[in-house]
Amino acid sequence: MRRFWKEVALVAADGGHDVHLDGKPVRTPGRAPLTLPNPALAEAVADEWRGVGETIDPRAMPLTGLANAAIDRIAPDPAAFATGLAKYGESDLLCYRADHPLELQLRQAASWDPLLGWARERYGAALIPTTGIVHVAQPAESVTALADAVAARSPFELAGLSPIVTVTGSLVAALALVERAADPEDIWSAANLDEDWQVEHWGEDKLARKARDARRAEYAAAVKFLHLL
Repeated sequence: MRRFWKEVALVAADGGHDVHLDGKPVRTPGRAPLTLPNPALAEAVADEWRGVGETIDPRAMPLTGLANAAIDRIAPDPAAFATGLAKYGESDLLCYRADHPLELQLRQAASWDPLLGWARERYGAALIPTTGIVHVAQPAESVTALADAVAARSPFELAGLSPIVTVTGSLVAALALVERAADPEDIWSAANLDEDWQVEHWGEDKLARKARDARRAEYAAAVKFLHLL
């Protein structure tokens, strides 16, 4: 779609701020008003629309995409969305450790154990680490505690949380980031620890680098979205 507007403005609305193009409200793909919950996020989304060139490229408008998801996909049934996202707690990346070499095991413990400790202290969610990739059932009360933490989030928070969980493979790490119990760079490093180990020892090809860059961009957009909330 070609750019058809000249002016982008924010207009106060019930529950937040609407983005207007030449005086007309922007609508989501589901035809709902693009209403943002606070001025900071609204201004950032408006800036994405101001920055559009001759044609609209959704890849260059990640905050708008996350807001659309919050409104169209999540808000109609946030409980169902939260339930699906919470399932990551049953097989959290941080629980699956290498059985060798020792150096990698020590790196994983140093990076991942503090996050598991935080989940245990914050939510009473004690998760059991194991070696290898065979699934291990986590305590039901721990899984429930993490699910309750996810269910307490608003649709916009869930929209930002979702890509962080899927990109990192860790619900615990994503919740720590949302609650600012860990730095985004530290979370990214923790999630990519195994891959970084492989690169250190055997190098990295161009396709793997391209895929990682795409994941990093998605992660960064979600972090910014949550920060603005």
